[in-house]
Amino acid sequence: MRNFFLLLSGTLLAHGAFSQKNVKLITLDPGHFHAALVQKSMYPQVDPIVHVYARKGLDLQLHLDKIKGYNNSTTTPTNWVEKIYEGDDYLDRMLEEKKGNVVVLAGNNKLKTDYILKSVQAGFNVFSDKPMVINEKGFDQLKQAFSVAKKKDLLLYDIMTERYEITTILQKAFSREPALFGVLQKGTAAEPAVTKESVHHFYKYVSGSVLTRPAWFLDVEQEGEGIVDVTTHLVDLVQWECFPEQVLDYAKDVKVNTARSWATRISKDQFTELTKLKDVPDYLNKYADSKNDIQVLCNGEINYTLKGVHAKVSVIWNYKAPEGTGDTHYSIMRGTKANLVIRQGAEQQFKPTLYIEPLQNSAAYEKQAADVVNKIAQQYKGVSLKKNDKGWEVMIPDALKEGHEAHFARVTEKYLEYLYKRNMPAWEVPNMLAKYYTTTQAQKLASKK
Repeated sequence: MRNFFLLLSGTLLAHGAFSQKNVKLITLDPGHFHAALVQKSMYPQVDPIVHVYARKGLDLQLHLDKIKGYNNSTTTPTNWVEKIYEGDDYLDRMLEEKKGNVVVLAGNNKLKTDYILKSVQAGFNVFSDKPMVINEKGFDQLKQAFSVAKKKDLLLYDIMTERYEITTILQKAFSREPALFGVLQKGTAAEPAVTKESVHHFYKYVSGSVLTRPAWFLDVEQEGEGIVDVTTHLVDLVQWECFPEQVLDYAKDVKVNTARSWATRISKDQFTELTKLKDVPDYLNKYADSKNDIQVLCNGEINYTLKGVHAKVSVIWNYKAPEGTGDTHYSIMRGTKANLVIRQGAEQQFKPTLYIEPLQNSAAYEKQAADVVNKIAQQYKGVSLKKNDKGWEVMIPDALKEGHEAHFARVTEKYLEYLYKRNMPAWEVPNMLAKYYTTTQAQKLASKK
């Protein structure tokens, strides 16, 4: 997999422009570790000097510490030079000084949509972490931002790392093979054609260290409810896998049927362990229960149809994963000939694993499945099948497997390709709008309950 992306980078470098380091990054108000992960790798076309604009405080310091750690890595050290402006007028100063041409956003989601709109209005390209919006009002702002970006020929794009997970890539690839998968079922509300579920944890390790969360991460007015946060990835994958390279019209193609949200309890001791703060800020008091634990509305489920196909996405947040485990993902695509299932539980040693489970098996079908795998293995070298009692486990060589952190380099490389070649597919912008329409309409529906 790594060799594939290196080949892609080499193809782009042949055009000559990337070696000039004409992409100049600006990091605006970093409050989420994803802002730093964009800089875990170097890019030939990106200037190593990065201008950072933010208020002085813990969020900024944690971001700079991560960049310093990447620069001092003993395996693949980077050489970023951070030029920092600290002050309450950080946004106005950034817009005025214009020290770069790409604004990287990953932080407080309550502020992010406004940052996006003001950045494109000022002539900046924007590379934004998800979610771009957390409510219906923000969705209207995002529509305006895309309109401005189009008029100014700017690239506004969100960071969809999950498209680069190899089990998901192969699930999509197998679903495009009628001899093995058939066609995607329509499903029902009770048994959707596509289901995607993620389990996440507040306490986790990032780049080898325990992650310190900002206190505002627990405030859903600032971070966003779970139904509009991680579900962004899941809704994106439903669109990307089920209707690849098709333009979606959110007004016609999306119908949110049911949606619900529920809370995870965070104790005072957990809060301190998570944030390194002794005192709970006043803005979290509104979520306190009778025991003064914080009830965070971070879990959500959406049942909807996309072009008539029933889909369900859900996200669950626990405080800490059991020892030896981590975040998990479950996904199923139901075809007329087989189901394609990704599991990541104890049986899989908490590593995502793809299975092909035929509805009816036969010698002829097994021959067709083998032919399909041989075809796919031409692009993804070493992929094979291992028979089990339900069908097959898809065996994926380690060379094709990359972790979540590595995916940030992949999506950044894709963004840089779009920026240079001006070749972003026509479906990307309308499908980003369809994605955020789905999540914000679900949040609106769930909030009524």
